[in-house]
Amino acid sequence: MAMDERKLRILQAIIDDYILTGVPVGSRTISKKYDMGLSSATIRNEMSDLEELGFLDQPHVSAGRVPSAKAYRLYVDTLLEAGMIPNTTEESVRSHFAGRVHQMEDVIDHAAQVISSLTHYTAVVLSPKGSQPRIQTVQLVPVSSDTALVVIVTDQGMVRDSVIRIGGQMDSDTLYAISRTLTNELRGLTLEEACRHIPEISRRISGNDRILQELYGFLSDGQNTPRRGHMAVGGTSNMLAYPEYSDVDKARNFLSLMETRDKLADIIRGSSGLSFTVRIGPETGVPEMADCSIVTAAYSTRGGQQGTIGVIGPTRMQYSRVLSILNIIGHQLTDMFSGEDEK
Repeated sequence: MAMDERKLRILQAIIDDYILTGVPVGSRTISKKYDMGLSSATIRNEMSDLEELGFLDQPHVSAGRVPSAKAYRLYVDTLLEAGMIPNTTEESVRSHFAGRVHQMEDVIDHAAQVISSLTHYTAVVLSPKGSQPRIQTVQLVPVSSDTALVVIVTDQGMVRDSVIRIGGQMDSDTLYAISRTLTNELRGLTLEEACRHIPEISRRISGNDRILQELYGFLSDGQNTPRRGHMAVGGTSNMLAYPEYSDVDKARNFLSLMETRDKLADIIRGSSGLSFTVRIGPETGVPEMADCSIVTAAYSTRGGQQGTIGVIGPTRMQYSRVLSILNIIGHQLTDMFSGEDEK
């Protein structure tokens, strides 16, 4: 039995209707809501064929049909192969990041909240795994007679800043000269390597012990981010609003998985390296996610490291909208961590 154009149109209508309503779809619903020029009986026969082909399931004998994981896979592959990823809500998405300080951890936390808010599903955002930022520039800006703002920009587009004591009054020209020396000495080093290099700089540059001491403490604090990277989760409770998770045990298992951060990171990060990855139902390989789909996308930093953004939702999620939002936010994060949005 072949999958012809008519069956594809009917399957598309069933998927669209079920994504919207969450209610099993019958032939009369398709006949009334979608202008296909086909009778209810013809649609019913085609739906029986689609069930035989494995694209539809019938939860109850008297109920309509629901799309299977195989149907969603065909639906998503068609979207991706045809490049059907609309640029919906692009300005709205970008406005959420306007004026944000480029502290990587803060941006990642915010991104997870934005994605979950826009999609109404659960969002997970991961920083590049195990990547240690390397210093690009060090800048000292006078704040008061005895304090200055130290700003460190890294190759990941991160900005770390703190107010430090400078041990005496220094004008902006003096601080600029010190900034240039520190940049030349520390460029290309990780925060850990820079800490080890501070004593050597102190021996060669006299009169700036207080600044170097404060800088050492600031760099030491910056090493506290775990090597496995930062992960943010947003909208965990969003899934509980869907009928698929009205069962208490199912909801409890899902929430328990969300709290197991290492396992969740492995699930999401397993797809990095590809522009988009969509895993549907059993394809996730996780029993707690048998009724879920996971959609992920990649973003890059200035140093070429790659992070991952993802959405976890019911298998009947709005795939085209999710793909669109992840596409926009992936590019937004890449721009932010590459410094391109500052041009």
